[in-house]
Amino acid sequence: MDSRKLLIRVDANVKIGTGHVMRCLALAQAWQDRGGDVVFAMAESSAGIDERLRLEQAQISRLDAMPGSADDAAQTASLARELQADWAVVDGYHFDSAYQRFLKDTGLQLLIIDDYDHAGHYSVDVVVNQNISAKESLYTSRKKYTRLCLGLDYVLLRREFKVWRDWKREIAPVAKKILVTMGGSDPENVTSAVLRAMRLVDIDGVELIVVVGPGNPNGEMLEQEAAGSNGLTRLCRNVTNIPELMSWADFAVSAAGSTCWELCLLGLPSAVIDIAENQRPIAQALGQDGTAIHLGSGHGFRPDEAAAKVKALLLSSTARSSMSERARRLVDGRGAERVIAAMRGTRFTLRRAKDGDCELLWEWANDPDVRTASFEGNAICWQDHDRWFKAKLADKNCVILIAENNGVPLGQIRFDRTLDYEAEIDVSIARKYRGKGYASSLIATASERIFVDTDVRQLHAWIKAGNSASESAFERARFKRCEAAYVKGAPTVHYTRIRAQDQPQ
Repeated sequence: MDSRKLLIRVDANVKIGTGHVMRCLALAQAWQDRGGDVVFAMAESSAGIDERLRLEQAQISRLDAMPGSADDAAQTASLARELQADWAVVDGYHFDSAYQRFLKDTGLQLLIIDDYDHAGHYSVDVVVNQNISAKESLYTSRKKYTRLCLGLDYVLLRREFKVWRDWKREIAPVAKKILVTMGGSDPENVTSAVLRAMRLVDIDGVELIVVVGPGNPNGEMLEQEAAGSNGLTRLCRNVTNIPELMSWADFAVSAAGSTCWELCLLGLPSAVIDIAENQRPIAQALGQDGTAIHLGSGHGFRPDEAAAKVKALLLSSTARSSMSERARRLVDGRGAERVIAAMRGTRFTLRRAKDGDCELLWEWANDPDVRTASFEGNAICWQDHDRWFKAKLADKNCVILIAENNGVPLGQIRFDRTLDYEAEIDVSIARKYRGKGYASSLIATASERIFVDTDVRQLHAWIKAGNSASESAFERARFKRCEAAYVKGAPTVHYTRIRAQDQPQ
């Protein structure tokens, strides 16, 4: 990418918090890792945020305008021209469709980071929504060229999390190390209410680390509360080693913002609280998925009720182990890389399999890892494969799609209809492309295509127990884990996905 410039338009203050800036920082780091330079354009910030950005070798340019206004858009466009920026990234709920359109009309390539379709219409090159509830139906009003990067495959985690991608957590018999983090600002001081709840958890030896963000106005009050804990509560301000604190902890109580995805990567069992309206869907989805427990809203928070729920989890290693495993399958820590790839135009296309693909699919099918994951582990001879492949191409109840990147095949996905409106999935990725996030993207994209092109309403996947990579890929593609089963005598995990219009409301 050499020395290309990236301009990021984002703000931070006590009201909106620091989450927008921190996820933009993750994208900035990924851009820097490819040799580019980054400038943050900010109308509002804090000393702590400014210091963090400078430590990351990012420049800061001040805007003198009301955030989201026409004057803001004009100053941002002028700065982009001055810097000769290749791309602009915009993150914030005050940047509406008119703001986007103004920047696009100047010729900028534009990416917007969104959470809930706040703009209504999108005139941008890329929309990133990294939330568990993100779906294409939120963005029906967009330009034809707009690319959507939706879901947990695109979670933006900072550089310091990279070394923790494959870390394995040990689950303590009784959880006694608790991390409390209510985001970068916490204007309602939910942190204090959580500390009251933790004092009601009567388990000997419980230790707390409380992370206080750079925009938190209640630091002195929290310092006093920690000082009265006989050394069992430690306050950490302006933290830069949050992954280490998450690895130390047995359990976390967290705001339901972007920190949730950091907790997932570290497999840290947690209780989440929505302290802003836009956090509620995240908290509810994580609760329904069994990845975390939802303690409700910061408004009306009940320390006694929260203490009882947290204590039950601290005492149950089985429950925490299950939460940890589910969390790790949701987030793989490569989201920023995938967003950069989308900005650079790296993507795959899907086409129907044809006669000339027979040998390619035979080679993929006989890959040792594919045979190990199969319910029939023996190598497949050419004659049997040739007969099978010709039959599948002729079968109207079978669809085989080949994924290609610039004409190079990278994987296949097959749909076999089993009932009138249901089909089963088989998927494999070429060895050199594994571990790059293609599997979940292929599953999600191809599933949407099948739902549109056919009358299939429900998809099923059967995965041999122990194949955690496949389980993770299907979960990130928004498949739901169902009951365990046996297929050809082997223990199996069953996943299913229902067409959007047929899902219960």
